[in-house]
Amino acid sequence: MTVALYHTDAYLKEFEAVVTAVDGHKVALDRTAFYPGGGGQPNDVGLLSVGDQTWRVVKAGKQGAELWHELDQEAPPVGTPVQGAIDWDRRYRLMRTHTAMHILCGVIFRDYGASVTGGNMEPLKGRMDFEFETMRQEFVKQIEEKINVEVAEARPTRVQILPREEAFQIPDLIRTKISLLPEGIAEVRTVEIVGLDLQADGGTHVANTSEVGHIRVVDYKSKGKINKRIEVALDG
Repeated sequence: MTVALYHTDAYLKEFEAVVTAVDGHKVALDRTAFYPGGGGQPNDVGLLSVGDQTWRVVKAGKQGAELWHELDQEAPPVGTPVQGAIDWDRRYRLMRTHTAMHILCGVIFRDYGASVTGGNMEPLKGRMDFEFETMRQEFVKQIEEKINVEVAEARPTRVQILPREEAFQIPDLIRTKISLLPEGIAEVRTVEIVGLDLQADGGTHVANTSEVGHIRVVDYKSKGKINKRIEVALDG
């Protein structure tokens, strides 16, 4: 089982680990800071190194209890100690974007009671779909103003890993229309924007909403009778 270091420290840029399994150009490690992707957030990329030799991590993914790292060349053997380094500039942009999406979700759920029907992101931009029947320019402008108020409020974010029974006592823990939590998991990781939003989430976030920066609503569109999309972008 790979220890997911990013679950408790999203700001960890480098780490030491040991190769526990090899499959061609892919390796599993005993611990990693590489986020494997999920919940709309893309996987991390970066480097693994042993002494003077370096491998590019071109993709990371989860398979069972192990996190695999796809390399650009033949992998080092099982038992090799390695140094990992994530592409921090890219990761930090994704952290800002992910927190921005939670701000958007939190404001819309708090003020309009709309559930999320889908979402995706890349560094500094993302989109979310909500259960709205209508969406007009004035309404979208109002949403943009509200989410930037929450950025300016400098709300801290808080991560907890809770027993399943305790987590599911939290009202509205699942904000998506369909629960993405696997059946039978013993623990649930929650991400809270204090005073605004609390939901189950496995991704990485900034420590304070002030780090997100200004959020622009760059587009909105109808994706169905009661499914409306909002697209946002952040300044670099």
